[in-house]
Amino acid sequence: MNRKPWGRALISLSALVTAVGPYRADWNETHVYNPAWPPHAKFHNGQTMSLGLTLGATSLWQLWRRPTRAGLDAGAVLASLYWVTQISALAYPGAKAVDPPGEARFPQAKAAFPALAVTALGYLLERRRLARS
Repeated sequence: MNRKPWGRALISLSALVTAVGPYRADWNETHVYNPAWPPHAKFHNGQTMSLGLTLGATSLWQLWRRPTRAGLDAGAVLASLYWVTQISALAYPGAKAVDPPGEARFPQAKAAFPALAVTALGYLLERRRLARS
């Protein structure tokens, strides 16, 4: 029987991407240092980056503090929230995934959908592992 926590490891990978990814994507001249962005837009960008960091860190804490079903559930949800809200942001009036002159439709999909898939796979594997132990 496989007792290694591969499922938690996969969710942890997603949580790490959630925590670090926004800084890798936004700490540059297109976002944080963009002179065309008004201060309030930068405020919300900072809020979003901090949200990713706290969601990822809290997910890791929930996953590894005690290997329980409740910790797994919370860890998986926390690792998913950033990506679910990023996808849902496209539904708001006038929202676009990139600023002009960018032509891309939704470049964030390269991270959002794989992160959600890895989290879901990790969740299923870890639920199965916990049920067997």
